[in-house]
Amino acid sequence: MKKILLITRPIAPPWDEASKNFAYYLARNLDTLEMHLLTKGILPELGKNIVQHPIYTSSQNDFTFSQKLRSLFFQFKNKNAFDVAHHFFTPTKLNSFFLKNFLKSKKTRTIQTVATLRQDLYSDEEIKKLMFGDIIITYSDYAKNKLNSLGFGNVKRVYPGIDIVEYKKAEKDSALMQKKNIGEKDFVINFTGEYTRLGAIDIVVDSFIEVAKKIPAAKLSMAARIKNEKDARKKTEVVKKLEENNLLEKVSFFDDGSYKMADVYNLCDVSLFPVSDMKGKFDIPLAVVEAMACEKPVILSDLPILSELSNGQNSVIIEKGNQAQLVAAVLDLYKSPEKRANIGQEARKFVEERFDIKKIAEIYKQTYEKM
Repeated sequence: MKKILLITRPIAPPWDEASKNFAYYLARNLDTLEMHLLTKGILPELGKNIVQHPIYTSSQNDFTFSQKLRSLFFQFKNKNAFDVAHHFFTPTKLNSFFLKNFLKSKKTRTIQTVATLRQDLYSDEEIKKLMFGDIIITYSDYAKNKLNSLGFGNVKRVYPGIDIVEYKKAEKDSALMQKKNIGEKDFVINFTGEYTRLGAIDIVVDSFIEVAKKIPAAKLSMAARIKNEKDARKKTEVVKKLEENNLLEKVSFFDDGSYKMADVYNLCDVSLFPVSDMKGKFDIPLAVVEAMACEKPVILSDLPILSELSNGQNSVIIEKGNQAQLVAAVLDLYKSPEKRANIGQEARKFVEERFDIKKIAEIYKQTYEKM
């Protein structure tokens, strides 16, 4: 068996960070390889071919400097122990410097998965210096084409995968509905995103205020992580605005990591991702893919980087920052259950074709074995 090390944030609950979630499911679907994971504690559900290295002491909120040092020390200590080292993180000047100068091994081949290029932070020349993998894998054709234009020929686009058995259309969780004060006849609008990044939280809340005036049964599901103090302050602002509009009791917050996202998606009738930018976000946001897998109609903003998620039938596209269009799209879907169902079914087909973890794992298996 080839020994494959997946280098990620802590593989441990809460399951609210896309790269570690993807690595977790990838490892579970590669039973012919010896997969090594960096964890906090031991996960009992993993197969015999998976070796766990419990190097981390925390898995909550932001990936702190002390946890990064633990990862770097482990990599340095074991840099000749693996056939392939597969890095799942957005490259920075610092981590790329360490990997190029201290962690490179003649024995170990490297794969660098680049979930986003951060062109908002780096020039083309800086991006070129951030690349270190023997093979570079991008989540999108958008990023692959960019790296190709910069002269990289070792780039492969592989979409991130999700478990489409876990993420599927299912009955609403009655216990969760009761806990979150959601009724059978409520029209639930979901937002899975962030408080201080992506420029979406204000348009989501302001649109809900307008929608609630026209749909008395409207409820808002807020599955947004609180990663730091900025997020906490922004949530306080959101709560205050909802209180001022007498709508706080119509909003359910899912931000403590004690829930399964598939259950959250299956509570809702429509899911929103009306972001203004994708700075710091993966090119293929799993919040969109997972909702689609659960057959939910998703409303997306018209950012070029999101175009790979839409085929004209599997989602609703609105102009970036256009609150009137967002409100109109939600009202239109509310009035037409048949349209919601049709878009949801097309979304599910789209995910099955492109993002099924079993298909993605087979691509990675072939890639690992050829190295």
